[in-house]
Amino acid sequence: MREFRKTLLTVSEVNARVEGLLGADSLLQNCVVRGEILELKRHTSGHVYFTVGDAGSRLAAVLFRGDAVHVPQWPQVGDEVFVEGRIGVYAARGTYQLYARRLIPAGSGAQARAKAELQERLAREGLFDPRHKRPLPPWPMRVALVTSPTGAAVRDVLKVSRKRFPACAILVVPAVVQGFEAPESVARALGIAGSASGVEVVLLVRGGGSRDDLAAFDDERIVRALRSCPVPVVTGVGHEVDQSLADFAADAACSTPSAAAERVFPDRHALLSQLALQRRHLCRSAERRLGGLEQHLAQLRHRMTAAISRGALAEAETRLVRAFQELRGRMSQGIMRAEARLGGLAAALDVLSPLSVLSRGFISCEDEGGHPVVSGAALRRGDGVRLCFADGKIGAEVTEEMTSHVPGPGKE
Repeated sequence: MREFRKTLLTVSEVNARVEGLLGADSLLQNCVVRGEILELKRHTSGHVYFTVGDAGSRLAAVLFRGDAVHVPQWPQVGDEVFVEGRIGVYAARGTYQLYARRLIPAGSGAQARAKAELQERLAREGLFDPRHKRPLPPWPMRVALVTSPTGAAVRDVLKVSRKRFPACAILVVPAVVQGFEAPESVARALGIAGSASGVEVVLLVRGGGSRDDLAAFDDERIVRALRSCPVPVVTGVGHEVDQSLADFAADAACSTPSAAAERVFPDRHALLSQLALQRRHLCRSAERRLGGLEQHLAQLRHRMTAAISRGALAEAETRLVRAFQELRGRMSQGIMRAEARLGGLAAALDVLSPLSVLSRGFISCEDEGGHPVVSGAALRRGDGVRLCFADGKIGAEVTEEMTSHVPGPGKE
């Protein structure tokens, strides 16, 4: 008989090994479980312990306080829900359980309660306040379109844009618009669309479907992404009877993708007609204005002719001649006073001039450098000098040096 080698393990080692096996399964580490809430208990710590099950099985689950605060107070026993999370081991009891991150209602009753409670909470925050609605650009030249790239909605929007305003460029930002992954995908696409260069408005559209198909647009993540978008957002999610929370948060909400496109893209034919009408109005206004100016000019011409005929210009000419004569007289008097003053200054300057002294028989002496000689002691025999007379200068040479000193006044 073959013997098997046995390994001794502690309880903690067994639980750790099982935890490792579960952790190695990528499917169990990021899964969505659909089931009915069979048991539900809110602990004073803020954690929520519950059990989900179906016809043949049940699964324990826990939603920790940090994630539970984002869940409205709608879960009840009997509600069908989607639970997103991972499968792990609770070693203290030796059981495995679902560690939930999010709960999403699946049944119509739970969905209605969840929407009502979330709507009330977000309304208190002001996310649906009409005062926060932003106006749409009248002639957008670049629009971002958030939708499924393979759905009918994208074709409807492109068809309307080509018909109404083909000059506008459209940037398609793909997103999942149905199912469990839709809220996160749409929220991410809105962030990309709003930050794209040159985008003036964002279209969030989806074709028609059941209430369950459109439930993703009641998700809080989409609502907050709409209000966080830096440009206006227009929704058209394909249902006319019931508005989603995304419609309440949008800057403009339309019933269908085509209606949303018509709201964003102006009708070029209507624009051309309006431009033609404005042109006619401007032409008529310009004609009336020119006619009024011509009439005013004719009145001015008539007044000027009448003024000339009454002699108003002759009287003005007389005043001008009189003023000119008065000005000329004042100028002549000013010139005479300036000439008299100039003559006095010239006479005073002539008295002080050395030439006046020379004209009375005196002479002055300069050395060869042109500097005045003020003392004979500064000259030596053979030095060249210039003698300055009133009518000119002559050169001379010193033949004899000064031998005696002439005493000054009061000295012997």
